[in-house]
Formats: sequence, structure tokens, C-alpha cells
Amino acid sequence: MDPELTSLAQSAGTTLVTLMATDAWHRTRDGLTRLWRRVQPERAETVAAELEAGREDVLAAMVTNDQETLNELRLQWQGLVRRLLVARPAAAGELRALLDELDPDGTAGRPVTQRATASGHARVYQAGRDQHIAER
Repeated sequence: MDPELTSLAQSAGTTLVTLMATDAWHRTRDGLTRLWRRVQPERAETVAAELEAGREDVLAAMVTNDQETLNELRLQWQGLVRRLLVARPAAAGELRALLDELDPDGTAGRPVTQRATASGHARVYQAGRDQHIAER
């Protein structure tokens, strides 16, 4: 598969799962369902049902901070979108336009990166006691 289409599928899966837990959910669901109706009408109803079930899973995972489930859902949707693009590569432009409409600044599809730096100085709080730990 074309690396650009692979990247688009990955971005779409991440963006979709992120938007499932936002106020943009209805527009997201409707836009993806319309896309599937145009390019794979025989799968549109199944995808619409999977979107609804996926949203319920996302909301439950958000409550419990279940990152494993959220990652699984991202991968599931990346796979569904990838298979759509393999079957109908011409749908890529329409998918890009939909993602741009739903997430204009592209923040939903960006991975979260955390960085930490050790300073060599730390404090340990134990039963009300404050202890300084020096660097060895």
C-alpha cells in the first residue's frame, strides 16, 4: 500500500477515536457514514453500527483511563479505513477533506508525546516527613 495512504489511514483512525469523545461526534459519525455510503454502500450500515458501538467503548475507556482499549480502537479504525482505501484509493481525497473539516487544526490526529528530565534532585514525602535525596 502507498505510504501516503497508510499515513492517512493511521491519522484517520486516531482522529476518529479522539473525536468520538467530543461534541464533534455527530458530525464525525455522519461524515464517515456518508463516505462509506458513497464508496462502499454495501458496508455502510455495518460501519455506522460499528461507529456507535465504538463510541460507547471510547466513552467507557475515557472514564477509566483505559489507554489499552483506546489504542485497540485506534488500530481497529485504522484497519477499517486502510481496507477502504485499498479497495477504493480514489476515496483518499474525500477522506482528507472530511478530516480537514472535522479537525481543521489537526490536533485530534497528533500523538501525545511526554518527556521528562531528571534533575538529580528529588524530594520524597513519607507520612508527613519531607526528605531530600541527594545525587550520588
